[in-house]
Amino acid sequence: MLRLLEIEYHKLRYSRSAKILVLTYFILITFIALIASIEFNLGAINFRVADQGIFNFPYIWHFNSYIAALLKLFLAIVIVSMMSNEYTNRTLKQNLIDGLSKKEFIASKFLTVTVFSLISTIFLFVVSLILGLSFSDFTEVSIIFSDMEYMIAYFVKLTGFFAFCMFLGILVKRSAFALGFLFIWWILESIVYGVLKWKIFRDSEIADNIARFFPLESMSNLIKEPFSRLSAVQTAATQIGSEIEKDYGIHWYQLIIVVIWTAIFVFLSYKLLKKRDL
Repeated sequence: MLRLLEIEYHKLRYSRSAKILVLTYFILITFIALIASIEFNLGAINFRVADQGIFNFPYIWHFNSYIAALLKLFLAIVIVSMMSNEYTNRTLKQNLIDGLSKKEFIASKFLTVTVFSLISTIFLFVVSLILGLSFSDFTEVSIIFSDMEYMIAYFVKLTGFFAFCMFLGILVKRSAFALGFLFIWWILESIVYGVLKWKIFRDSEIADNIARFFPLESMSNLIKEPFSRLSAVQTAATQIGSEIEKDYGIHWYQLIIVVIWTAIFVFLSYKLLKKRDL
């Protein structure tokens, strides 16, 4: 395992674009802290964003994991480029000549994907913990470490998404086309959902139940938007006679769906590579 990781590390360390994208990703996660300094002056109304509870424990785990997940495209570009460069630079063929099996090759890529996800999760945990300890109104240990399932969901979501990108990189061979295919896939999922929702299963939740099994949609459903959880939003909704009823929890079956898709993408990557004549 360490040998496989070492191989990928040496490939990435000489890639300037990969270094820039990875660094940008982690810098942007750190910039979440800048939200705390945003202040609004609206006449007699003066308030700071950090004072609205977005960095309160345990809400911060939900908020930060959602925001950080939006930035995953930076690492997705690295994953796709990592795969396409194997064909462009002919390093894949050379690795196979040197004795690396196709199964070991896919294993090395998936290990890299998993390490990316793990490091990102640990980094987000540290940043969130520091922000929470600095701004949260609640600092009891039991409160601080509640809702930690959002960190688990974040890790699973990244791993699944990067496994999908790995598969697309092998399927298409060109990073730009692979990213384009990713965008097209997202559009297709939206179209299929729209047809199911408004044409086939009107006035029912059947379309939503089907869509939760789509690859990208299942990953998106892991961490739902956190903004409507804010007390200010809840209060405003109550004042206009509306109630926000939404399930923000992380459920075991949602995690399993994404884990299954992850396994499928890794398996398809191996099968595709196994049949391909290099």
